[in-house]
Amino acid sequence: MDAEYCGLQQGSSSSSCRSADAVAWGVAQQQKRQRCQGSSSTSSSLQISEPEPQDLDPPEEIEEEEDYYMEDDCDDDGDGYDEDDYEFDEADFNQHLADKFDDLDLPPGVEATVPWLQKIAAKEEAREPSKSSTADENANKYNKFKQFDTVQNFSDHHYTKNSQGEPTRAWSKRVQHDWKLLEKDLPASIYVRVAEDRMDLLRAAIIGPKGTPYHDGLFFFDIHIPSSYPSGPPLVHYHSGGLRINPNLYNCGKVCLSLLGTWAGSGCEKWNPAQSTLLQVLVSIQALILNENPYYNEPGYASSANTPHGQRKSLEYNDTTFLHSCRTMLYSLRRPPEHFADLVAGHFRVHGHTILAACKHYMEGNDIGSVVPEEEEESEYKSSDAGAASSSSNTPKPGAAVNSNPLTRRVTFNTGLKTLFEDLLMEFNVKGADTRKFIVEKLKKNLPAAA
Repeated sequence: MDAEYCGLQQGSSSSSCRSADAVAWGVAQQQKRQRCQGSSSTSSSLQISEPEPQDLDPPEEIEEEEDYYMEDDCDDDGDGYDEDDYEFDEADFNQHLADKFDDLDLPPGVEATVPWLQKIAAKEEAREPSKSSTADENANKYNKFKQFDTVQNFSDHHYTKNSQGEPTRAWSKRVQHDWKLLEKDLPASIYVRVAEDRMDLLRAAIIGPKGTPYHDGLFFFDIHIPSSYPSGPPLVHYHSGGLRINPNLYNCGKVCLSLLGTWAGSGCEKWNPAQSTLLQVLVSIQALILNENPYYNEPGYASSANTPHGQRKSLEYNDTTFLHSCRTMLYSLRRPPEHFADLVAGHFRVHGHTILAACKHYMEGNDIGSVVPEEEEESEYKSSDAGAASSSSNTPKPGAAVNSNPLTRRVTFNTGLKTLFEDLLMEFNVKGADTRKFIVEKLKKNLPAAA
């Protein structure tokens, strides 16, 4: 009897111990879950029913389950999240959402209403010093780029293979005289590099004048000074990229100009050994070729300048010329001529915004080369013209040409310019130009309409 009672008492004691262990283990696990979830509840508030002894799992399974929670739900070794670190879970989640919009630069109004966009904007600002540093470096190189300078040589010059022979003293003296003129009197919109090892080679970059279809573009010319110089004019080759942007600039690179002897001329139009210089050649190219109405440079077309037909053809030619000018910009950005990479990058970084604004202005129906409204006037300009866009954009200005078929002309032009605009926007953005306004406008158009 005593033995049987002792056995029952021992069994009861064993069951009670197992129950107590299970309860303690359950409470501990609940507390760990609460800590991982950032809950402020304490174990004293928990309502836990004492499990029946027969429902308990074997101790081995309890230990295995405990390991599962310890490893995956709450790591006590300091590598996981605790209550103080839990807020970072939301940031990771927001970052996951924002990854889908890495390439977007949404309007400030949109960013302000979406919490995760605010955090991304903050991160972008944190990264801005690095981007700013690169932009400053490019700006410094551009600002230090001299209008006239010497280089060792040219490896990609069009006239590299032209044999110069032993230069005479008179030839060298005259070339050095021309160099001094270029260094002293070059206009601000022309840049020149001369080669020390090959005094007969020069390269020039000319910025397209305002008010022309060439505005803000960069146009490159390779120049060779033959041994007959200055008795004869220099040889000039235009970097066309396969495009003919002017009746005087062929797609093969030929430059047609009386001063160079490549076109008929008389009097002061022709080369004069005693007076003509390399500086005169460059200024003539900029003023006479890259002009406001290049269509009339074509022989015989100048007589139609005051006729409706001639004016319409001139407008059409300017449209095509500006498209070619934009393509030339892309060509130069992607393959800058040797020794001019810093100029190309810096120039389009500074003038990229102006070029993109002009593209928008022209796609609204305005003539190529016309004045683009200032930034502060732009919103007022657009709002006042919005109601009459369909009519005023195609209505000739006072004194302007009468366009017999403006819609057809503009549809073709806008289609081409829209594609070029996207390419220029990308290239200018890479160079650090101020493109935010145009990216925001693009994103606004792509945003879904509000329900």
